[in-house]
Parts: sequence; C-alpha cells; structure tokens
Amino acid sequence: MAELHHECGVVAVYHWPNRDVSPLLPDDNLTSASRLVPRMLIDIQNRGQLAAGFTTFNPARNQLIDTYKEIGSVAEVFNMNRPDDYARLMKEYAGHAAIGHVRYATCGKDDRSYAQPFERHHIEKQKWFSFAFNGQLANYPELREEILSRTDFHLARENDTEILMHSICLELSGDRRPTIPEMLSVLSQKFDGAYNIVFLNAVGDMFVARDPLGIRPLCWAKEGPLFAAASESVALSNLGFASESIHSLEPGTAIVIQNGKFEIARFAASPHRAHCFFEWIYFANVASTLDDRNVYLARKALGQKLAAREHVPLDEDTIVVPVPDTAKAAAAAMAYELKLPCLEGLMRNRYVGRTFIEGRNRADKARTKYTPVPEVLRGKRVLLVEDTIVRSTTMRALIKQVRERGGAKEVHVRVACPPIVAPCFYGIDMSTVKELFAPAFLKGGPLTPEIEQLMADELDADSLKYLPVEDLAECVGKPVSSLCQACVDGRYPTSAGRRLYQIALENSRGPARAEDGRTYDAPALAGCGPG
Repeated sequence: MAELHHECGVVAVYHWPNRDVSPLLPDDNLTSASRLVPRMLIDIQNRGQLAAGFTTFNPARNQLIDTYKEIGSVAEVFNMNRPDDYARLMKEYAGHAAIGHVRYATCGKDDRSYAQPFERHHIEKQKWFSFAFNGQLANYPELREEILSRTDFHLARENDTEILMHSICLELSGDRRPTIPEMLSVLSQKFDGAYNIVFLNAVGDMFVARDPLGIRPLCWAKEGPLFAAASESVALSNLGFASESIHSLEPGTAIVIQNGKFEIARFAASPHRAHCFFEWIYFANVASTLDDRNVYLARKALGQKLAAREHVPLDEDTIVVPVPDTAKAAAAAMAYELKLPCLEGLMRNRYVGRTFIEGRNRADKARTKYTPVPEVLRGKRVLLVEDTIVRSTTMRALIKQVRERGGAKEVHVRVACPPIVAPCFYGIDMSTVKELFAPAFLKGGPLTPEIEQLMADELDADSLKYLPVEDLAECVGKPVSSLCQACVDGRYPTSAGRRLYQIALENSRGPARAEDGRTYDAPALAGCGPG
C-alpha cells in the first residue's frame, strides 16, 4: 500500500567505558559502538525515507557530541555504498554512545534543518544535548502558542520537534538541575500525544523514553557492556542480541544511563494503553515483535479472518494476489485457509523510493511502482488482498492495471483492515476526513454488505470486503482497551485528539483547499505537527 507513511523511527546505543568490548561491536574498539547506528537505521528504514542522521558522544574529542544528518535514505546519507567515504565518516564520528533517527514528514520543508537529531549547543555540558523524536504532539498548536507568548521567544520551524527541544531547554534553564525522570514527569503533564525520545548530552548521559500511552513502539536490549534501543525489535535482533534480551519499554518509563549506572525509571503513571494497531498491520517490519506480539503472526491472523468471510465461488481459476509488500502475510494465510494458490501477480519495483516518484498524481505513481504479470492474472478470478485503503487512488489504479494489463476475469478486493474513517493525530501521515475514501459511503453509520458493494462499484471491482473492526483486537492479540483504533472507530485516547477530530469533521463539511495543509489544523494555529 503506497498511500500511508509513518513519521519517524529512533535508535540509541551505549557501550560502557572501562569494560570488555562487546562481541557485538564491529571491532575491538568501544568507540565503534556508533557504527551500529547506521545498521540499525537501515532496519527501520520503513519508518522514514526522507532524511536520516545521528549524534555521537566521545569525551576524547573537542566536539563532545557531534551531529551528522542529511536528506536521503540511510545508505545515501551515510555513504554506505562508498566504503572509503563511509569509513571516513564513521571514524570522524566515532563514539561509545550515539542516537539516530529516520524521518518522514507530511509537511514542513524537505531540507536538512528539519532532519534529526536536533542538537542544542550550550557552554554547560549538561545543557548541551541532542535528541530525536518519534511521534506527534496532538496539542502542538497550544504548546506553540504557549512558547511564543513568552517574551522574545521565536520558533524557526513549523514542527513539534522544535517544541520539544524548547520544552527541554526550559526545564534545564537557570539553576534548575532536575533528574531526568523529574524532567520527563513535568513534560508528560504538558504533552498530549505520542512521543518516543532518545537523548544524549555532552556529559555522556543518555535516556530513552516512551509516552504513558505507549502509542508508538520502543524496544531495548542489554547484554554485558552494550545497551541498544530502537523503534522495532528487528533492529536489535539483527545486531545479534538474543531474543530473550529484547524487551518492549513499558509506557511511561525511561531507561536512564547516567554516571555509569543503568536505571529503568517510571516518570508517569500509565493506567491505560493505546498501542497503535497500524504498527502490526502495516508499518512495522514483519520480523519485529512489538509489546510481546509478533507482527507476522498478527498479519497471519488478519488473513485467516478474511478467509472466514469469503463468499465468492472458488474454483481452479481463482487465485489470491497480494499487493506487495505488507499484504503478503495476510494474503498467504487467507489463501492457505481457502486452499487457493497465492501468486505474485503484482510485482513491486523495489528500486523506486517512497519519497519521490515522478508522476503527476498517485495513479501515475502506482503504475510506476507496481507491474501486473499477465501470465499469472489472465483469465483468473483474482482475490486482491491489500492491507488498507486510505484515499483509494492507488487501489483504483491497481484494479485498472490488473484488469487491463493483467487480463484478469474478475477482481475482488479484500482489505485486511476496517475502513479508515478518521485522521491520525499521533504520528501517521493520514489524510483529512474529506479525502478519505470510506466516510462518504458510511456517513457515520455501520458497514453493510450493500455499502461494500457500492464501494466496489466506485473502485470498478467486482466486490469488496473489509475486515470487521470487531476482529481487529483479536488479530493483533491485544485487548481492545489497550489499542488506539481512532482512525477506524473515531475514538481518540487523548483530549487533544478528540478536539482535533471535531475540527476535522467541521472542516470536512466545507471545500478542501490544498493550501490549507491538514484540514484538522485549527485555522488560527495552523501548522505542522509531526517532526
């Protein structure tokens, strides 16, 4: 599915000094720990393709913490395809502690100044810090106004990462010397939304923190002298950490490394959880395990549920075709249950990046990214499995290609997700209400077979079936009370989310204007949230 993007991903690594060098490092020098960061970022490249960067700490150099970041993929930014340039870069930024970030953003300039980590220089080492952020502050407009109301304060960028930087600065200002958990506790009372933070200062202190709702995933591992954290477990397992060493960080807690000590500290109560279900059905790497639930097994369960709802005649001319790549696990499970072949009738061009595809519209981009295989599709009844439908432009183009270029006899769309009916305010590039495909058909009511057929007719499909929202939690393997399903049920876990949704609904009743940006932005406080 080419219509939805995650905002960001974060990583961190710390090797204790004066200890035997971890066998997981690339060589026997503990300052090579920073070289693990590009490898980890490659593993979470799915979470952001616009920019990448890292900050490293080395007390032996004059620039105690130093940040390198650029626009481009991880391999492009770190010169990983040019071994000599990569080696020089890794030598220049060598350190025993580092944090890293991959970025995708829905708005804001696509220039280096928006790339992360954000570094803040100061003569005091405790106030000289760098951090990276994954998520979105739903109360960004209010936070922005609060900061700008202070005398002589200025914000250079329209994103919540800068809001977060100034908020940290305020907590460290003057003679204040809060502990890291104390600082995070104060921030948690101000912030509404999703936030995973990785932080490093010029003393060598590090923390990684997860918001009290646990909206976005954050995993960590520690073996001997080496600690690492990442948005997804796959980045840790691929470094060589044993599976039993990899954990999900509890919401409302932080791992603090300070004065050589390792501490897991709670900074906020977490009576309720709101894990984003989209992490399991679309965003995360299929090999990752998030909050004790494997992504592959969740997607397999989605396919099994779709199979149980199948109604079209099944014969030797019926095949299951996934839209690559994230729908493959669901499609394979569906096909297995129905005793049908699961064939690759659509091929994805793996060398076309997500951030730029030449073409005038999404249909052009779909034609560039996906190629039908007539030898697989011709004369077949195709059950086309997709992970979700947002705007429907990509799906329309795919159906057209499968019919006209592929020669399929019938195209039946099966969606491993309920209809998307509301925007996301917690870190996903979600469309405005007016641009979403499903709301115009549902009109606030339940999904019925008759409505699904109207949707199918609109897409030029023979039929369309969605996963019922009631099946979602069971497939993900979590209680519905611990999931954020706002984009499919309109129930937001935070007050700012609920307020923004009302603004989105009001704005959807008027004409959409591209220059307005996201239509859920309050007119007087318009701007971009995700960093």
